[in-house]
Parts: sequence; structure tokens; C-alpha cells
Amino acid sequence: MKKNSNHCINNHPLQSTLKVLVLAILTIVAFSCSNDDGGPDNPDPNPEPEAVYDVYVAGNVYNGTNAVATLWKNGEAQELSEDVNDTEANSVFVSGSDVYVSGYTGRGEKRIATLWENSEAQELSEGTDWAIASSVFVSGSDVYVAGFVNKGLDVATIWKNGVAQELSDGASSVRTYSVFVAGSDVYVAGHSHNGTAYVNTLWENGVAQQLNDGDLITAPGTFGYSVFVSDGDVYMVGDAFNHSRAIATLWKNGEVQYLSRGTERANALSVFVAQRVEE
Repeated sequence: MKKNSNHCINNHPLQSTLKVLVLAILTIVAFSCSNDDGGPDNPDPNPEPEAVYDVYVAGNVYNGTNAVATLWKNGEAQELSEDVNDTEANSVFVSGSDVYVSGYTGRGEKRIATLWENSEAQELSEGTDWAIASSVFVSGSDVYVAGFVNKGLDVATIWKNGVAQELSDGASSVRTYSVFVAGSDVYVAGHSHNGTAYVNTLWENGVAQQLNDGDLITAPGTFGYSVFVSDGDVYMVGDAFNHSRAIATLWKNGEVQYLSRGTERANALSVFVAQRVEE
């Protein structure tokens, strides 16, 4: 029994030494792994480049004599027209390296619906009637512009690659202000007149749908200004009037939702739908 006891006692220091060596090796490995994650002591040799964004804004600048259609890129202004008449930029869309702006140029007292592609102007209307291009959207190689042409009364119009398609028959005043393309479907937002009041109207592939205006609406009616499509749902915003007071309003798939209380004047002019990012 004494011999066995001495044997156990003599091996104890060896076991302790082995444990120390194992712990040391594990510590070195763990430290090495911690520095392989691109930390400050071992930066990633191929870091992802930071995204760089260009910001485009369309509008106009009054020069003391007339309004000048203007495009701002990253805060730098570029005049799109040298016309002595009023010009205006209403909408901008960027596709790849191409920048599209819709608006109008002037010819005397006439307004000409105009599309600028990389600052080069293309007249969409003939100049014999008063016309405005309100919105531009690019899908693939196709360029869509929504607006209206006044032929005694406003006629809702969409141009696809410069070719006009009338969305109304000219029997009443109809305007469009926004276009959105989802897949092969083309949506246009605006308003038409039913003989008594204006009615918020959505066109899908040229077919008009007058949206639900709720039970509070009185003349002058409802007006549509912007449309957005996400996951098959169609969102449209505009104004709904109650006793001459505008109520900011959202329609989702035709169902009305009032965004303001109607106790003050409120306008909804643009809508965008984005996936929620959980923090």
C-alpha cells in the first residue's frame, strides 16, 4: 500500500504540468481565432467597399423673370432649360447611368410635356395644347411618363417611350400625377370628374377604377397624387374633401384610410412602402 501511495504522489506534479500546457495551447488558439475576424489587430485584407450614393432632386428655380427646370445632383444644381418661358421639373428617376426627368417647357402661353434624358429634352406633346408631364418611371428599357393634355378639358395621358396613350375621352376633366410599373402591370394615379365632383382614380393597364371615397366626402371630391405597389398591394394617396377641408387620405387596395382628422387642412402627396427593418 505504501508503494502505491508513493506512486500516486509522484505523478501529481506531472499531471499539473500537462494541465498547464493544455490550457496554454487553448489560450493561444483562442487568441489567434479572435484575431481572424478582421478586428483592429488583424484587419480584413479585402474589406467590403462602402456604398456611395448619389442624390437627385427635381424642381425649379425662379430667376426673377421665370421658373427654370432644375436638377440637383448631390446638392449641385443643373439648369435643364434656357427657355425664356417658364419650365418645370416634376419628377426624377435614375436607371443605371441614365437620369430621367419629367416636367414641361414653355412656348408662349402653352406648356409642352417634356422628358429630359441625361439633360437632353424630348417634347412629348406637340405644343398646340397645354400639357404637363407629372411623373416618370423606368422599367427595363421602357420609359413611362404620366401627365395630362388640355384639349378644352384635361385628358389623362401616359407616354410609353414617347408614344401617347389617352386614358380618358375628353368628356370631363381628368388628370394623372403618378405612374408605377410592377412587372408587366402599369399603374397610374390621378382623378376624374363625375359631373358633380372629382373622384380619386386608379388606372391599371389603362382600365380606370374610381376608388372608395368613404362616407365623409363632399365637393370638390377626392384627388389622387401618388401610387406605389408592393407585394401585390396597391397604395395610393391624395386628398379627400369634407366641407371644403382637405383630409390626407390613403387607399390600400381601394379601401380608404383617413390620415388626418379633418379639423385642419392636410394633404398627402407621396407614398412609399419599405420592408420594416427590425433593430
